[in-house]
Amino acid sequence: LAEASVGLGASRVSGVTESLPESEAMSIIVGDPMGVATHYAIAKLYDVIVCLSEKKEGSDISVGSIFLNPETGRLIEDFRALLRVLHLGGAGDLFAQRGAARCLTLILVAGCELQPGSVTGSSVEEPLQALVLWVLSQLQSSASTSLALVSTTLPVLLSRPEARSVFQGNGGVGYISRHLRSRSTSKRSGDTGATAQQLYELCFCLWTLTYELNSSSPVRAHFARDGAVPALVELVAAAPREKVVRVALSALRNLATCSTDLSPQKGDKKDVDGTIFLAEMIGCNLIKSIDHLKDRQWKDPDIVDDLEVLHSLLHENFREMTRWDVYQVEVETGALEWGVVHTEAFFQEHAKKLEGKDGNFMILKTLVALAAGEDEDVAAIACFDIGEFARNYPGGRLVAKRLGAKDVVMKLIDHENTDLQRHALQCVSKLLVQNWQAVQQAGKK
Repeated sequence: LAEASVGLGASRVSGVTESLPESEAMSIIVGDPMGVATHYAIAKLYDVIVCLSEKKEGSDISVGSIFLNPETGRLIEDFRALLRVLHLGGAGDLFAQRGAARCLTLILVAGCELQPGSVTGSSVEEPLQALVLWVLSQLQSSASTSLALVSTTLPVLLSRPEARSVFQGNGGVGYISRHLRSRSTSKRSGDTGATAQQLYELCFCLWTLTYELNSSSPVRAHFARDGAVPALVELVAAAPREKVVRVALSALRNLATCSTDLSPQKGDKKDVDGTIFLAEMIGCNLIKSIDHLKDRQWKDPDIVDDLEVLHSLLHENFREMTRWDVYQVEVETGALEWGVVHTEAFFQEHAKKLEGKDGNFMILKTLVALAAGEDEDVAAIACFDIGEFARNYPGGRLVAKRLGAKDVVMKLIDHENTDLQRHALQCVSKLLVQNWQAVQQAGKK
């Protein structure tokens, strides 16, 4: 593998996806011997490592005994050929990169288990960081091929706390959340999106990371900042497979029940705990999904238990929230749905609050951003809210125009979605006409 992977780039064998006639297979072997050797070596190495990982009790041979020097406890240098394949795999040689990632993951996980205490300063630290950062670089891409490279490797890698620390510290929670949320937009864009198995694997990774919540304030901050709750709520609402629902509910339960007792936030920043996540869940309309799921028959007792706990916590916290609290969380999460907080009566009472405590109109700015977003239903509701703010807040028309609302909404009045088109047109009218009430009454006559 070390010899074959030198200068490895895109190869003929990397494009083979099915069995070939003997003549074509021989042609590839002759024309691309190094590519074939690389694929063969990685496939056989993976088989060997899996066999060693499943060793019988009492056996002296293991992954650690093969790849770590028994005298120094350091990794043997041969593993670097796998890193070379990852970074020099060439465009399109997905088999080699995926196989190298799997092999290296199993080796490093075994190495972590054999390190006393922390891996800091050990021979495992450098390749572990390199592997995690490579995985993160693949997750940054929205391409389904990049996700397929790492989706099976990541759950195994994150079984180690050392890998979880590097992963979450470099934006991993946000990358996973984005891939989970892209499932809802993939149908509109024509993309196939993540498969049910990939959704399960990604959700499993988020669930694994939730077990760091109580012991790490940075982890709680990442979950609150990077859109994990909306991603999990969308997944529960879609309910693609029972196993996906199970891990999503379990992750939400861990978020809802996390505390700051073991690792309070340092400094003056507001700490994040379960009540913050519960408010976000309510804003994302998780209550509706939980009530619906409770009516279904589940064979898995863990799902039933998680539904009971979440149902109780959500309804208890909902009773303590004002309508403005619900509206604020709904806007901040971007999960707008028609209801009592999107009515004329609501804005007649609460329009003043959109200016915010600091007078920066952050809620209104968020509404303008949502109106420009890809979700047409959310954009329609945002248009309605912007129009009602302009109508009920003193000088609201000028404030909304100054924040770019008019330019954003004007682009929607010719939208192919008739409902969005109608709300955009009404919003523009409210921004331009001073006495909208009179116009509305004249229209009824």
